[in-house]
Amino acid sequence: MIKKEMIAMLLAGGQGSRLGVLTAKVAKPAVAFGGKYKIIDFPLSNCINSGIDTVGVLTQYQPLRLNSHIGIGIPWDLDRNIGGVTVLPPYEKSKNTEWYTGTANAIFQNLDYMDSYNPDYILILSGDHIYKMDYEVMLDYHKANKADVTIAAMPVPIEEASRFGVVVTDEDHKITEFQEKPEHPKSNLASMGIYIFSWPVLREALINLKDQPNCDFGMHIIPYVHREGKRIFAYEYTGYWKDVGTLKSYWEANMELIDIVPEFNLYEEFWKIYTKNDALPPQYLSDSAEVEKSIVGEGCDIYGGVYNSVISADVVIEEGAEVHDSIIMHGTRIRKGTKVYNAIIAENVEVGQDCEIGIGEYADSLLSQKIYNCELAVIGEGSSIPDGVKIGKNVAISGKTEITDYPDGKLPSGGYIIKAGEI
Repeated sequence: MIKKEMIAMLLAGGQGSRLGVLTAKVAKPAVAFGGKYKIIDFPLSNCINSGIDTVGVLTQYQPLRLNSHIGIGIPWDLDRNIGGVTVLPPYEKSKNTEWYTGTANAIFQNLDYMDSYNPDYILILSGDHIYKMDYEVMLDYHKANKADVTIAAMPVPIEEASRFGVVVTDEDHKITEFQEKPEHPKSNLASMGIYIFSWPVLREALINLKDQPNCDFGMHIIPYVHREGKRIFAYEYTGYWKDVGTLKSYWEANMELIDIVPEFNLYEEFWKIYTKNDALPPQYLSDSAEVEKSIVGEGCDIYGGVYNSVISADVVIEEGAEVHDSIIMHGTRIRKGTKVYNAIIAENVEVGQDCEIGIGEYADSLLSQKIYNCELAVIGEGSSIPDGVKIGKNVAISGKTEITDYPDGKLPSGGYIIKAGEI
């Protein structure tokens, strides 16, 4: 029988609906990040850097591009004869067929995969966080405490604690209470959604809760093992960690990469972030180009101005165009004379000439104030913007728009244009 000490199960099936039009056609873990990477590259790189060579990636929502990106795991050295990376979508069973209905339900549906490696420990990860962590150190901590469950946790401002699962610990870091998104948190130590389980403990909990609707780790599994009297410890993490699940946090995390001394450093030799690289030519900066404090990817042609921005590969910014404080993803073209401020523009977007994007005063979103609640102008994948339009702040656009979609040539702040069939 194959024997692995610890295998990782990476939850990458969520839609990421709080990223709005950015995830209309792609799962959140496959969204571009940092001009070069996908969000899922970070937990995958953490795994191989931590010596974990067996990773199950659980996919569900819009999996095509995510599956294509992962492939057989070559960029992360996870193309192994025994172990390696395995994509685990929902599948038809002999008695019934169901989608993954919760984080723990997804893991339960892959019991056979985990059993096949006869592991001592299971590492549960999310596919949509930006951070670097040595999971081997966390495993050593788990063993030293003779723990049944170890939860990675980090301090957060107490006013933000209600957004997270919160743990209360004693002086030995043993968890005495767990609160899932409490209205009145008793602690500011937030769960990061990273767990190490001793396999027999997790297996028993998954089987006993298999009929629990929408079975979830924070809501069901952790409270269950706590009630059963298992030893649960908090592994306190003090490094950089970002949940890029909202438009504002996603934009902020990208902008932090271009600080003079970035808090999250992509250039460290000893902890590299690996990704699938396309065969692209070098970037080209013309004599009319002006680039300040920005990341510019391979294959870009820059003829205009780029300031405090993250530009992915194969982007064209024509002469006289300017991009300020923005994220521009792969394959997008910004035509002559267009000015872009505080925007996230997804892949393969065509922006016409002499447009202005991200101008005017902030206004509440008419589409969804839960999703669109900051100054960013957000344009979805494959969209097109006609020449000469003026687009405000906190807007959403998805689809191939025409000048008739813009009354008086404008989309006011807080507005949206979603073409039929785009979301």
